[in-house]
Amino acid sequence: MPDLLLELRSEEIPARMQRKAAGDLKKLVTDALVDQGLTYEGAREYWTPRRLTLDIRGLNARSADQREEIKGPSTKAPEQAVHGFLRKAGLSDVSEARVVSDPKKGDFYVAVVSKPGRPAEEIIAEVMPAIIRTFPWPKSMRSGFASMPKGMRFGGIEGKGSESLRWVRPLQSILCVFGPEHDETQVVEFEVDGIKASNITYGHRFHAPGAITVRRFDDYVTSLEKAKVMLDAERRKDVILHDARDRAFASGLDLVEDEGLLEEVSGLVEWPHVLMGTFEEEYLAIPAEIIRLTIKTNQKCFVTRPQGGEGLSNRFILVSNIEAKDGGDEIIHGNGKVVRARLSDAKHFWTRDQANLPDLDTLKASAEKFGLDLKKPLDQRMAKLDALNVTFHAKLGTQGERVARILGKVDDLVSVTGADGEAARRAGVLAKADLRTEAVGEFPELQGLMGRKYALLQGESAEVAAAIEDHYKPQGPSDRLPEGAVGLTVALADKLDTLIGFWAIDEKPTGSKDPYALRRAALGVTRLIMENTLRLKLMPQFAAGLQLYRNQKGERFGSVDVAADLLSFFHDRLKVYLRDMGARHDLIDAVLTPAADDLLLVARRVEALTAFITSEDGKNLLAGTKRATQLLAAEEKKGAVIADGVSDELLVLDAEKALYTAVRAASAEASDAIVQEDFRSAMQALSNLRGPVDTFFEDVLVNDENPDIRANRLALLYAVREATGTVADFSKIAG
Repeated sequence: MPDLLLELRSEEIPARMQRKAAGDLKKLVTDALVDQGLTYEGAREYWTPRRLTLDIRGLNARSADQREEIKGPSTKAPEQAVHGFLRKAGLSDVSEARVVSDPKKGDFYVAVVSKPGRPAEEIIAEVMPAIIRTFPWPKSMRSGFASMPKGMRFGGIEGKGSESLRWVRPLQSILCVFGPEHDETQVVEFEVDGIKASNITYGHRFHAPGAITVRRFDDYVTSLEKAKVMLDAERRKDVILHDARDRAFASGLDLVEDEGLLEEVSGLVEWPHVLMGTFEEEYLAIPAEIIRLTIKTNQKCFVTRPQGGEGLSNRFILVSNIEAKDGGDEIIHGNGKVVRARLSDAKHFWTRDQANLPDLDTLKASAEKFGLDLKKPLDQRMAKLDALNVTFHAKLGTQGERVARILGKVDDLVSVTGADGEAARRAGVLAKADLRTEAVGEFPELQGLMGRKYALLQGESAEVAAAIEDHYKPQGPSDRLPEGAVGLTVALADKLDTLIGFWAIDEKPTGSKDPYALRRAALGVTRLIMENTLRLKLMPQFAAGLQLYRNQKGERFGSVDVAADLLSFFHDRLKVYLRDMGARHDLIDAVLTPAADDLLLVARRVEALTAFITSEDGKNLLAGTKRATQLLAAEEKKGAVIADGVSDELLVLDAEKALYTAVRAASAEASDAIVQEDFRSAMQALSNLRGPVDTFFEDVLVNDENPDIRANRLALLYAVREATGTVADFSKIAG
């Protein structure tokens, strides 16, 4: 079967966009081809800084013929309806339709429309221009003569203005070839903004910029390799990583590995060449985190450390996109100059942060407010943060006000987290102090980490210093949690304050936009609760946090709906967390009520329900309960009022008497177990209903001729629904 090779070559694509863009191209193209009736055996995407490539194997040479029956109106329908049917079916006269008879609906028209298959080349040429024009780049630009205003003309090209192609960087060529694995392939001809698809690509910008004629994927990869282009991004990463390790090892060092930097660097080069540079040892007096971040951020280079030792070495690893004739000496020299300049700046910031302290007289009020010791540098910076009214958010106040609220939340939380109250308050006071340091001003990524270093320098306890760094954590689903109870307490206080405040001013995430990372904050709170097994009721925390804001901003701050809406947001984050842990979405929905504010309790209910519903008793009880629920729903839809009590005198048959006895016993036992938060025992109690429920539906006719007996049996089913509802809403469970 034929294969399709597609390449979109442009100026350099930002590294952070490449992987997703290649995946988007694969999905868009394969979906479009399948929609047009083509199938394929496999598809794989590739990317380099200058090209997105798609290799589709085993694509049909032609789409299948289609035969579709279009049902029309009755033969007695008005003439207008018949004409509408003919237009829809593409028929010129009603005689071209068949008449089909139905015992219930009578005679009606049916049109049989046959659509012959089309060559794959025709389909590809049809779908590709639209895919390229509407490609979902996060940011894009217009370029080339076609972007001229309409009415202008240059070089034989008409200006299209805003209708011209938008692409992440100027698109330079399109390669699109299709054909069998061993025979000759052909170019699929189409054009986008004056760029015609061809069988030509180009190699490395500097080493092999000449044109390369391509027939199929295998010779495409081989030709690019000869032209100094390594197509496979994973292979580039592997080459960079192993060559960097070898370079470091040869110098008696270890590479400090960084997966994020490795991904980025592999997206900056088509032909990686690993080199090693150096800087003066005097810069090693700067904290290792500042050195690493400086070199990573400004030069996209890796740092090294002594083998089996602490700290860093004065050598760094850089990745070049060329094989220089001088062995890379000039490249190393140039990068070294920039690294030294950046480290010189970093050393300056680090030195000034320790020496350039503010006037103490202006900070006395803040010192009294927060109990600060102005002989200590970090305390002085916290005092300055408050005294200068550094803004946190225009509507939420200053960083000093924020710290005051965090301290209020810390006081609420220590009884739950078990943290030492004095240490937690001290960490809360100093948590934001490093925001006034020049090192954090230059490198915001160091906030918290620099606070920890300054705290240790001024003699704070290791627990307080760790909490200052850790209170920002976790910053993602894979980030670690705070190390101790003090860090956990301040992290919860900080995140809850942020969420409550932004909800109060109605700055909530919308769609894909979340400028204040509130989803990340809520997921962080969820992880802190779940992974530390905290019994924390959120609604009282929301109310207390909102009151802290009102004490500062006035009693009208925030609407009455803030807490309920924020709890719903947490429910969404909890669903994401539990699904990632392997929980079924329907079981989560079955136990999650709008008022559930103890996330750990919800998780335990889901765990117990999962174990129960996969057992034989659970499956059968689920079926019986759903049958009862459906009967009740049908009656309630008719307007029937179901009694919430069962009359002993109206129980006629043994099966219904047995079920009533079982329901009362199971309800009582399950309720007692739920009070004890023993959800497995509650489920076990409900499992005793399985047999009586099965027997009831086998032996009892609910719709009895006697209306009183019928109503009583419905009340009995209502009791079954209520009993199972104490642990979960069985109607939401699939199966």
